[in-house]
Amino acid sequence: QVQLVESGGGLVQAGGSLRLSCAASGSIFSINDMGWYRQAPGKQRELVAAITRGGTTNYVDSVKGRFTISRDNAKNTVYLQMDSLKPEDTAVYYCNVRAVLLSSRRYDFWGQGTQVTVSS
Repeated sequence: QVQLVESGGGLVQAGGSLRLSCAASGSIFSINDMGWYRQAPGKQRELVAAITRGGTTNYVDSVKGRFTISRDNAKNTVYLQMDSLKPEDTAVYYCNVRAVLLSSRRYDFWGQGTQVTVSS
């Protein structure tokens, strides 16, 4: 159906930057919303940023002004540029794609998760 491949996670010191990428492939007719979620130990998974097909974005308050979500529709790829990283940003980050398949059915698809660790 749809495969999502994430990359870009790693270990960075506070104040540093990382850019996450998530590329979708498969029997896709179109992709609507795309987003990034994260889950830290002992906490619920939360929506970090989302972007519509038309480019409208939303962010959780804790990352506003520091993170930027973007997408390349030609490449079926969503990005998360993370600047001024803080230790509290440490989490596993998951991309999410809401896609219409060639069968005309709609599904949410998830990436495998990538670890982001920010040291103080």
